[in-house]
Amino acid sequence: MKLATIGVGNAGSKIIDRMLEFEEETGRNLCRHVMVINSARTDLAKPDYVPEDRRVLIGDTHQKAKGHGVGGDVAVGAEVAKHDIDEIRRTFDDIEIHEVDAILVAAGLGGGTGSGAGPVVIDELQKMYDEPVYGLGILPGKYEGGRPALNAARSLQSFVQKVDNLIAFDNDAWRSRGQTIEEGYEDMNRELAIRIVTLLAAGEIDETEVAENAMDSSDVMRTLDTSGISSIGYASTPIDREAEGLLDRFKNETTDPSEATDAAKIKGLVRRAVNSRLTLPCDVSSADRALVILSGPSEAIARKGVESARQWLEQEADTVEVLAGDDPRPNSDELAAVVLLSNVTETPRVDEIQDQAVDAQNKIQKLEDEREDDINDLITDDDNEIDPVI
Repeated sequence: MKLATIGVGNAGSKIIDRMLEFEEETGRNLCRHVMVINSARTDLAKPDYVPEDRRVLIGDTHQKAKGHGVGGDVAVGAEVAKHDIDEIRRTFDDIEIHEVDAILVAAGLGGGTGSGAGPVVIDELQKMYDEPVYGLGILPGKYEGGRPALNAARSLQSFVQKVDNLIAFDNDAWRSRGQTIEEGYEDMNRELAIRIVTLLAAGEIDETEVAENAMDSSDVMRTLDTSGISSIGYASTPIDREAEGLLDRFKNETTDPSEATDAAKIKGLVRRAVNSRLTLPCDVSSADRALVILSGPSEAIARKGVESARQWLEQEADTVEVLAGDDPRPNSDELAAVVLLSNVTETPRVDEIQDQAVDAQNKIQKLEDEREDDINDLITDDDNEIDPVI
């Protein structure tokens, strides 16, 4: 697939930067157009791989932002995006839309810029282009507090309604103990980038490699054509070419018993991808559609294993809408399985965020009521101190 990638806010910009990094490491060519949008000038200086001329500052003339961010305020985030919409639109004009299959907008749903400006950006993209617009939404962890949860609860609904599909990543499920918050974010961004690039780069096939069942970008888009929220599973294993003699063993079909062994390995890798941490924990059987991609040297991908894995996933996801195929990577030293679960509905973390947001809103309302009572008490006390006029 060929993508135009847009990061909105600090989290979204970092994700796009890590995607570009992983692309470079693996020789992929997914992100044909790159842009990051932020309301904080200092955060725009942080990316390592996003070109300087593809960084857009919004809100630098807005009274509440002034180029220093929006302080986690969703309303201000939306305001600055609408205020600078003409500049954003002009930047979109640079997108060579005939060169891309879809547009991906990444944003942290707990922050002010990502959750506030993100929907404004998506609205504009939907007006300008006919290509699918996918979202990549980062859900805040419980440890981040009530305000990010409140932001996420509001923006999640908006994102789902506006994009063609929202791929979600749950910080709460991925943070490791003993890490600082910054270390945790770096590791999580890296893990998400690996999964997104491995999934969406499928179909960009090296002409020297011919796959048994090449996965095409249209297959990925068909699986995402469900709207709703999606989750990704991933697992990989290193390939020891010398020890296993892969280059010789898989050149032609054979009745070698090792073929059955390798088919079992493929199926086991796919099972591990589904049963390990998903980007968004969910009930696999609640997915509408699913897709399996095996990425690595074509000689390491047993055709029977791919078919066996597809049949297993049909049973797990309880749907016949399951596609499976290869993404040849001749120079790779590992075999990876990535699984897309599209439009999952049983997502406990989304429900938790809604509950956490309700609690936060109730606390805010309580504080406002108490403040109003204090003001009324002051007014009443002042009135009592005034001597009546006779």
